[in-house]
Amino acid sequence: NALVAAWAHVGTGKMSDAITAFDAIAATKGLEAFGLYHKALALASVGDLEGADEILSGRAAGPVFVMRRGVLAHAQILSGLERNADALALLDRSFGPGPDPIIDALRRRLEAGEPVPFDTVRTARDGIAEVFFTVSTALNGEADAVYTLLHLRVAGYLRPDHADALLLTADVLDGLGQHQLAEETYALFAPEDPAFVSAEIGRAGALRAQGKSDAALEALQALARSHGDLLGVQFSLGDLLRMEERFDEAEVAYTAAIDLLPEVTEDDWVLFFYRGICHEQSKDWAAAEADFRRSLELNGNQPQVLNYLGYGLVDRGEKLDEALGMIEKAVAADPDKGYIIDSLAWAYFRLGRYDEALEPMERASLLEPVDPIVTDHLGDVYWMVGRKLEARFQWRRALSFDPTEKDAERIRRKLEIGLDAVMADEAGAAAAPSAPVEAATDNGG
Repeated sequence: NALVAAWAHVGTGKMSDAITAFDAIAATKGLEAFGLYHKALALASVGDLEGADEILSGRAAGPVFVMRRGVLAHAQILSGLERNADALALLDRSFGPGPDPIIDALRRRLEAGEPVPFDTVRTARDGIAEVFFTVSTALNGEADAVYTLLHLRVAGYLRPDHADALLLTADVLDGLGQHQLAEETYALFAPEDPAFVSAEIGRAGALRAQGKSDAALEALQALARSHGDLLGVQFSLGDLLRMEERFDEAEVAYTAAIDLLPEVTEDDWVLFFYRGICHEQSKDWAAAEADFRRSLELNGNQPQVLNYLGYGLVDRGEKLDEALGMIEKAVAADPDKGYIIDSLAWAYFRLGRYDEALEPMERASLLEPVDPIVTDHLGDVYWMVGRKLEARFQWRRALSFDPTEKDAERIRRKLEIGLDAVMADEAGAAAAPSAPVEAATDNGG
């Protein structure tokens, strides 16, 4: 209410009253940044760019924490002061070299020496819209999403072209399960809008959430054709293809994203991890292992990567001691994930340490009670410690949880002849020489 009242003073031309009101807010514990930020916007909106810069630069009252939108506003203010070089330096410090359509558009104008007008807040009405948007960003993730959405709706009503409010509105709607409304909100952005790329990526997610995967893929593929030089576009395309189990195509998109990295940092571990998953699912273990290890080089404490690589090695019977160490590290980092506990138990199992496998496998089953793989593994452990009746019970449960056909066939075989016989058959098949491949074709050629 105090911020709205302060902006109302701006709207009636009472700047001295407005400044007094903003200063009172800035003097209130916990609201300092709100008061200073909006005071700077108000000054800039009436042409006092020097005063606005004094605040946002921290010279007036110390450092002012602002989010992305505040940095862009400050860059516009610096440009209005004929300080484009300082504006570019601010963007570089705040966002780094990574591609971003909105920031890139501003960078191009600044690099061309063009004076960029201050349009973050043009009027008092815009200022009040900014109040509701600022509050919504503070509420987002901290309060009921309905309250966040209420503030965003007011911001959008006061300023229909508020791109950040529209994007956050769509995101909140998506989180509330209102995927069609989210899709419609994302679709409001025109192709020439700098926020169009972000909106299309969001729209694709909303489409997939509605079961419209083909439409989602079509949107991202079109985006890759028009904006294929943007890392985020290739990353999003790779994610969708991976989730649709089109692993070969996903690997191509992830590789394109990696090739677009200006430099590889520890934050990029996830790109190599996801590409490694695609390699592994495409039966190229050597490439998968290389990507997983590269991911760990960048960030060695990621439990997902430690678990995935460790489990893969265990499942292949390779480097079991190293694999066990990886999985133990993953468990220490994320002790409540059933699938990671399952990996630990399975490592003990593959090492022949069946008694040690029992406790973590039972714990994994408690954490993932309807997972077919965990339940199947629990049956295997029970079998190997002599609890064969319980093993058969768990295998039957696993069949009820919709395992893959390959896993289901193996489970039915275990129920028929027992785990020992299945393992003996598998060992014999692995040791048998491959059958010779016929060189001739059916027609004798």
